[in-house]
Amino acid sequence: MNLDFKNVLVTGAAGFIGFHLSLRLLKNGCRVAGIDNMTPYYDVGLKQARLDQLLAYDTFSFHKDDISDRSGLKTVFEQHPPFDVVVNLAAQAGVRYSLTNPHAYVDSNIVGFVNLLECCRYHQARHLVFASSSSVYGANTRMPFSVHHNVDHPVSLYAATKKANELMAHTYSHLYAIPCTGLRFFTVYGPWGRPDMALFLFTRAILEDRPIQVFNHGKMKRDFTYIDDIIEGVVRVMGKTPEPDPSWSGDHPDPATSYAPYRIYNIGGNQPVELTHFISVIEKHLGKTARKEYLDLQPGDVVSTCADMEDLMAAIGFRPQTSLDFGIQQFIAWYKTYYLK
Repeated sequence: MNLDFKNVLVTGAAGFIGFHLSLRLLKNGCRVAGIDNMTPYYDVGLKQARLDQLLAYDTFSFHKDDISDRSGLKTVFEQHPPFDVVVNLAAQAGVRYSLTNPHAYVDSNIVGFVNLLECCRYHQARHLVFASSSSVYGANTRMPFSVHHNVDHPVSLYAATKKANELMAHTYSHLYAIPCTGLRFFTVYGPWGRPDMALFLFTRAILEDRPIQVFNHGKMKRDFTYIDDIIEGVVRVMGKTPEPDPSWSGDHPDPATSYAPYRIYNIGGNQPVELTHFISVIEKHLGKTARKEYLDLQPGDVVSTCADMEDLMAAIGFRPQTSLDFGIQQFIAWYKTYYLK
């Protein structure tokens, strides 16, 4: 794939999505500057193993910094030529963790993001692509979730910070004409995935003959999206710099577009899967039956997610297509190679 950008900053480069994106960009001939604070929210060894693969490229430079550190982030921008694209994947992730550690979300997702916006403003970044989340849909129940729907009723602080990122990005797009694109990711999974996500937790527990926790008694649906599909979508969006929407009207404001160079897109599989089926596919590929502990819905969780993909399809000609069966098979093969070798 011939990319029309060459100099990229990826924040959260040692994270799940950041690692895969950085690797894809490096393989496509880009120069990538990566930032990660290597927070111990989950296994730092896993982050380091991802990072080691990126460091094998002489076109990759790593900065162990926290985007909430204003001076450190400013130094990173000063050490590089103006970035063609800045991709913000650094964030304190996790809905449930936000119930007990709210300040971590304010520091990274709010303070860190405004620091990044300021750096983009003063260092002529040509396009900011940032991670939002399907969590912003919160109390919405109308399916599929559309970027044109109102999202003013979050049910977790994590979701509220992601909604805040969208608002902050629009403000800077309006004030300083910074092209900004927000991507609402829907339950990303795959090799090198996060240990706090369901696929990782279930796989590990089943292999160790421990019970798995099945919330809402299995009556939950998620729009699982395989990592390769996410990366393909992100790379295409990176090359699609947003322009003002001439049809946008303040009388009928569309949340997904703007008179400023700003866009919001969903990236999801558009095929919601019930949790019980998700577990059965894991069991099939592990060749083991899970011991299940059925629990009530947890605070901050939503019952169902489903992405309307029409806007992204129209913009970049792509929608995720990887089957859940193939994706889980790939994850389990990686897990066994990495942890059981």
